[in-house]
Amino acid sequence: MLQRDTEQGYHFHVMRRAIDAIDAADGPLSLDQLATKMDMSPAHFQRLFSQWAGVSPKRYQQHLQLDQAKRMLASNMTTLATSHELGLSGTGRLHDLFIKWEAMSPGEFARKGAGLTIYWDWFDSPFGPSLAMGTERGLCGIAFSSETGPDAAMQDMTARWPNAGFIQDGAPLAPHIQTAYAQKGETRLHMIGAPFQIKVWEALLRIPSGQVTTYSEIAQSIGNPRAVRAVGTAVGRNPVSWLIPCHRALRKSGALGGYHWGLPVKRALLAYESARADS
Repeated sequence: MLQRDTEQGYHFHVMRRAIDAIDAADGPLSLDQLATKMDMSPAHFQRLFSQWAGVSPKRYQQHLQLDQAKRMLASNMTTLATSHELGLSGTGRLHDLFIKWEAMSPGEFARKGAGLTIYWDWFDSPFGPSLAMGTERGLCGIAFSSETGPDAAMQDMTARWPNAGFIQDGAPLAPHIQTAYAQKGETRLHMIGAPFQIKVWEALLRIPSGQVTTYSEIAQSIGNPRAVRAVGTAVGRNPVSWLIPCHRALRKSGALGGYHWGLPVKRALLAYESARADS
């Protein structure tokens, strides 16, 4: 459940301030400079930073640079067709944890959640407060509120399934969400979307952690190479952030594109994964 002063939340708060400082600087900042901006000793800041990112502030800063997305496209772009052939599908190993998913039928989706009970609650995450939602079949939603605020995140998510019944109860969600953020064990997803959206989300699930792809590559992989705009819309409507990794989809130019929960969060997600994959 949401605890703003928990260790994870505190680490992200420090990280968010550090990212803002890095963005505002004309060039790379030294450990001493960053620590001063955070009002911490260099040793304390380095320890907190490394606990969160898994790498030093200097190493992470390299992964957070604005041109990192272009470098990832050049060296870490995944080919979704190859990933599929290698077995990186809904029942295989996906971005460092096991995910099993079940999709809602088109008829169920058309009813906009009627007859569904969706449990929800707030949880701490490595990326700030997160709103988790799920049915008895698995998680159906994860939202980040550090940029949008909690009320907007809640309104956004509940509007996706307006006829569902919503109950605040974190107990059924806790095992799934804890596994998701620890990246150990098995997490179950209940994917609630239109058939085309689910095809796009399945493609996102085949992108390994630390790698990226483009909207056009996703369109190609689902057999609709001209549907790049529709793919972009479906990526933006992904309700399960982090686990269905829409943050790994970039524009062909290497630009980040949009992100439903704010571009600072997308940059943090990409840098976090890229740094850990490279460590």
